[in-house]
Amino acid sequence: MRYREKFARDVEVEDTWIPMRDGTRLHARVWRPVDAVDRPVPALLEYLPYRKGDWTAPRDAQRHPWYAGHGYASVRVDLRGSGNSEGVMRDEYSEQELADGVDVVHWLAEQPWSTGRVGMFGISWGGFNSLQVAALRPEPLKAVVTVCSTDDRYDNDVHYIGGAVLGIDMLAWAGTMLAFTSRPPDPAAVGDRWLPMWRERLDALEPFLHTWLAHQQRDDYWRHGSVCEDYSAIDAAVLAVGGWADPYRDTVLRLVEHLDAPVRGIIGPWAHRYPDIELPPGPAIGFLQETLRWWDHWLKGEDNGVMDTPPLRTWMQEPVPPRTSYPERPGRWVGDPSWPSPSVSWQTRPFAGDLRGPATMGDGRVVISSPQHTGVDAGRYFPFGNATDLPPDQREEDGRSTCFDSAPLTERLEILGRARVRLRMDCDVTRANVIVRLCDVAPDGSSTLISRGVLNLASRDGRDRAVPWRPGTKEDVEIELTATGYAVPAEHRLRVAVSTAYWPWVWPQPTSPVLRVRAQDSALLLPVRDPAADAGADPIEFEEPEQAPPLPVRSGSTPDRPERIVRHDVATGEWTLQVDPNYGGSRTFPDGMEYSESALETYRIRADDPLSASATSTWTIRLRREGWDVQVDTRSELRATAEEFVLESRVTAVADGETVSDRTWHRRLPRTSG
Repeated sequence: MRYREKFARDVEVEDTWIPMRDGTRLHARVWRPVDAVDRPVPALLEYLPYRKGDWTAPRDAQRHPWYAGHGYASVRVDLRGSGNSEGVMRDEYSEQELADGVDVVHWLAEQPWSTGRVGMFGISWGGFNSLQVAALRPEPLKAVVTVCSTDDRYDNDVHYIGGAVLGIDMLAWAGTMLAFTSRPPDPAAVGDRWLPMWRERLDALEPFLHTWLAHQQRDDYWRHGSVCEDYSAIDAAVLAVGGWADPYRDTVLRLVEHLDAPVRGIIGPWAHRYPDIELPPGPAIGFLQETLRWWDHWLKGEDNGVMDTPPLRTWMQEPVPPRTSYPERPGRWVGDPSWPSPSVSWQTRPFAGDLRGPATMGDGRVVISSPQHTGVDAGRYFPFGNATDLPPDQREEDGRSTCFDSAPLTERLEILGRARVRLRMDCDVTRANVIVRLCDVAPDGSSTLISRGVLNLASRDGRDRAVPWRPGTKEDVEIELTATGYAVPAEHRLRVAVSTAYWPWVWPQPTSPVLRVRAQDSALLLPVRDPAADAGADPIEFEEPEQAPPLPVRSGSTPDRPERIVRHDVATGEWTLQVDPNYGGSRTFPDGMEYSESALETYRIRADDPLSASATSTWTIRLRREGWDVQVDTRSELRATAEEFVLESRVTAVADGETVSDRTWHRRLPRTSG
């Protein structure tokens, strides 16, 4: 990493309030050139609920001053009801959040230091609402950089996958947001109002999980904020960036394919991180320099060739032995002129031909029924650059699944895009999930996960409806896997592993299903890229990572426990997975704020009982300054009966040793699909 201390323009930083149309004020931090009033600049907006005063402060210091030094007003705003902003926050991506975002864009355009042209950027939440605000078309918003984000809130977010309830992040992310929305504003920013503002937030709390599980099909709740509903609504230029280790990577391909607005896509090897942060898997790139070219072209009108790059640039990953972390994924950058790409063709590998499975029954069917703990080696849903993020060797998972293997490949095979698996099958119950994994099996037998996909059979006719399976009938179903760029070498084998369970990624259905798959009518469909497409093309290169100097933050102690541990009670058959999400730990900031956090996720299930599944998330967050000491403790738990989801939550908030709030919630919601 190269840290840049001198810029073409000197930078100043100011905290300010931005008024919304209803009189509520959002708190903002503005980095801008000191001479911006005399030489106005475009504005860049990052708009988040994660507290600029502490949680994102180290990350903010890496990029906002850097943009300001290059002639922009770079602005970080806390969402309504978060950080130091007024009001309350009731859900993610609400109509209120987006309306406020539009107001912020207009306010930025109207400032005396602004040229009136605005860009919006962010990773994850900030990437989501950048697209969503762009779809509302505020006139000053001319360009967007969206990183690790989604265009589809239902089928490509932390709630549902393939129509199935996400066990691992439906609960864990709801628990995280319960802890985050329970935090108080900082007295250093809001003065003595901090306690009344905090009480207002705590009194308005309602766990987001209640809303998310009340909408188990793709309905109007999920359509709101899903820009895939109308790509034509976006007319701002979009640079979409993702990583092969991030669950949102499919969005990059869809945006490149469907946007009418100017668009470019980049998918690297990265986790759920900005691509200039040097955490595994690398290599990192000069992301700020790349985005600066985007801003300079669309906000300053510079003809810098940014649109001469291939519309889609992806990192073609070379094969690697299975590990939970890679400092760098070997590979190369490839460019494609469009998506779908003319360099990618479909290859069909039938189960009863190119792929061979276990012995069939007399009628040619293969029986599939998996133990409920299949999935404990799935890895983290949101890899964050930590040591235990990625899936380990899949041999144990393969043993819990039904596998169909190719012969050793006679030549190298490069996959780019979303593979599909087509199954002719029957199921003995009305409700079931089907999970498919595609693996690269080396000559030594090690199994590296390439990609995976999930289908709730009730969603096979569309995610907006729940159609029970009719036992005794045969149907063709198709499971689409998440996108990948992966090269399988000669002498390796392809493996398609099919299971009926994937805990804790996927919440189990009420019973243990038995699938009967007709192998001769089932197949793997692979998007294969022609390596010859690169012949004569200019090499794709990025600069080395560069940032502003890091914020001088002192790291505090962290819990002395493993990040990820799996336990098996042989006597009871119970499997327990404990995960420390390790978002960043405790730290002390230059302004004297001491921030500490401890989080733990626990997932339990018995191998023979889908109704034994439980997920728990606990958080403790403490904020301290001289004369001020607050702590928030939260606990969220999700269980299920055959007919209902059972939700329990608790928040305890304490200030200077006295309880400010102690609230509990108990809900039972019908299982309409999950």
